Amino acid sequence: MLVHIKEIVPHAKKHGYAIGAFNTSNLEVTLAIIKAAVTKRSPVIIQVSESAIRYSGLKAITHIVETIAKNESVDVPVALHLDHGKSFHSIAECINAGFSSIMIDASDLPFDENMFLTKSVVDYSHKREAWVQGEIGRLIGVEDDIDIKAKDALCTDPDDAKTFAQETGVDTLAVAVGQSHGAVNLRQGKSEKINIKQLEKINKKVKVPLVLHGASDIAENQIKEAVKLGVSIVNIDTEIRMAFSRSIRKVLKENKDMIDPRKILTPVMDEIQKVVENKIKMFGSENKA
Repeated sequence: MLVHIKEIVPHAKKHGYAIGAFNTSNLEVTLAIIKAAVTKRSPVIIQVSESAIRYSGLKAITHIVETIAKNESVDVPVALHLDHGKSFHSIAECINAGFSSIMIDASDLPFDENMFLTKSVVDYSHKREAWVQGEIGRLIGVEDDIDIKAKDALCTDPDDAKTFAQETGVDTLAVAVGQSHGAVNLRQGKSEKINIKQLEKINKKVKVPLVLHGASDIAENQIKEAVKLGVSIVNIDTEIRMAFSRSIRKVLKENKDMIDPRKILTPVMDEIQKVVENKIKMFGSENKA
């Protein structure tokens, strides 16, 4: 069932677990995410980026998520979220389309400008009963429309985070504590290390639920520590993409004459479902639906 994000995130924060926010851009990935949620009896957030909307079309991807949530996830909650919204136009469109949560990513702007723009989006969105995720700090890496070089990466300052959250009124806050976007570390078999001490300082100063982006390459023990320190939402995109591409290459290599998309993509969905199920267990949201 499709629910407002406010129905699931406060419970996660109160009871010390995190909800996975999994990116999708098509039918197959959406099906796999929701099947995993149903299997594990876990609430999930399905999120789409602006580039995913350009690829699938806003109405199409919204209807895909709504329809699958209604029919395949009858009693397991699914929330719909805009990931890394950059323009006021796309944010307004997503809210009008039924998204209960949107992200305004103005983290590339100077602090005061980020705060001003985020506050404007909060004022607009709250009038329409939508939650807003802001971001302070910048993650290194490449993902969709994001491309942050090492010299431009910026760890979240705890005092700035407190001021930002209080002044803007955001409902959730994405922070940068050493993690990264993209697949560089995963391809090299490495795990990213996050700054637990910095996260602890942020958590002491910020009351809203924290969000961890770029979490695909973070080790399980660090994820669990982060959840204890106020992280209530963990974003996963890269591992889903890698499972999709790895599986489809394998299927076509082993079945060179296969032409039926259904037979090609069914194993792909199975692999994505495994990834999501593993993350659900890691985040502690299993049997929380």
